[in-house]
Amino acid sequence: MKIRTRQSPLLPRAYRITPDRTVFRINDDGEPSGTAGRPILNTLLSYDVTNILVVVVRYFGGTLLGVPGLIHAYKTAAQEALASANIVELTVNDIYRVSFNYVQLNEVMRIVKTENLDILKQNFDNNCVLELQIRQTQVNSILDRLAKIESVEAAYHYTR
Repeated sequence: MKIRTRQSPLLPRAYRITPDRTVFRINDDGEPSGTAGRPILNTLLSYDVTNILVVVVRYFGGTLLGVPGLIHAYKTAAQEALASANIVELTVNDIYRVSFNYVQLNEVMRIVKTENLDILKQNFDNNCVLELQIRQTQVNSILDRLAKIESVEAAYHYTR
């Protein structure tokens, strides 16, 4: 008597993490090299998403699909998953504490409004203080604009 065992599924995967997009890994999990993890990663790259893990479970195919068929199957599975996913866009922001004299209030607030910056804390007195959230992609240009205003000081606090 022959006993048949059910084969366990293969779990190829790819992930990308960190906002600077430098950390990624792929795994073919027993598939021929480059036929599973790489197509999944290429899909992540084409969607330009980070902080994501995609795992594709395959129960059927193997040699019947062949190498091109495997590549197509894994790529299509990742594309369909991402197409139906709710992708949330988040930005990396630096928090700065901006100090200035009350007479510079209008100039500073003009920059805040034109650049659509978020004010996290504010204290308006003879010496004013704003805690601003600035997108990292905008930090240099905004700090340059603030530096052109007399007696304005900006100090980095943290990144969120």
